[in-house]
Amino acid sequence: MIPTQWMEQAAERIAPYLLKTPVTYDPGLDIHFKWESKQVTGSFKARGALNKVLSLQEWERKPGLVAASAGNHGQGVALAADITGCNAVIYLPETASKIKVEAIVKAGAQVEFVASGYEQAEKAAQVCSQETGRVWISPYNDLQVICGQAVIGLELMEQLDMREIRLVIVPIGGGGLIAGIGAAIKEKHPDIRLIGVQAETSPYFHSLFTRHTQDGVIESPGLADGLEGRVEDDSLTIPLVNRLVDDILVVSEEDIKRAMRYAWMHYGEIIEGSAAVGLAARLNGKMEAAPAVIIISGGNIVKELHQSIVLNS
Repeated sequence: MIPTQWMEQAAERIAPYLLKTPVTYDPGLDIHFKWESKQVTGSFKARGALNKVLSLQEWERKPGLVAASAGNHGQGVALAADITGCNAVIYLPETASKIKVEAIVKAGAQVEFVASGYEQAEKAAQVCSQETGRVWISPYNDLQVICGQAVIGLELMEQLDMREIRLVIVPIGGGGLIAGIGAAIKEKHPDIRLIGVQAETSPYFHSLFTRHTQDGVIESPGLADGLEGRVEDDSLTIPLVNRLVDDILVVSEEDIKRAMRYAWMHYGEIIEGSAAVGLAARLNGKMEAAPAVIIISGGNIVKELHQSIVLNS
């Protein structure tokens, strides 16, 4: 398991730069929401990226940073590069959200587009790291990244009486977020069920969890772009998820749209597709109605796209 001290050190490192995001409660659903959409970059990804970069020595950062991203991790790496005074190159799929690309560029990072999807962007970024000496900042396959995401779990234990919680529901793509939160919470609250939720358009981790292989998974474009992409075969998150997570569910595109509408109509909150999967699983009845926490992982979505979803019920 990940030592608690490492997670506490991560909390100390990132505290001067990031927010302790709020928690709200919906009594009708008996759900507490952790709004990572209100983080400084609009996503939880800044936590892991910043902790990783701050943990490096100055000489390690000198050649620069490189990352692959659907958008949110790229913003986190760009922020970390700006804070530490180094430069960053972010590889993105050509289909990356315009609002996320603009935020990366505004933060001062160089953007390189790659044809096709996230997996190809990740391979291109890793080649860049090997050829240039830039530090590869994985969005999930890195202990310091995972420890940064674990700070969310530490915050939850400060903000809530976790003895009253039965479920913690977390979006899952590469597994860094759920592995970190699970490592933080399960140590003290082993009876809490940790549930991952993934879009059916890219169910790689669901396949790993249920079939122990990613072979045969067919990916298609969807609203939950931040959860897309094959998981690295040697990823640290695979054994962590197998140990910590109790179940992984998949939700449909219509489920995600419904959850995005619900968040807007009931809470006045704009959430992106990747962030809506946990609420989607609760609303479609795929999980028990129990005292729960749902992690709303991000709110970076093009305004016109969000409006088209919430206004077309």
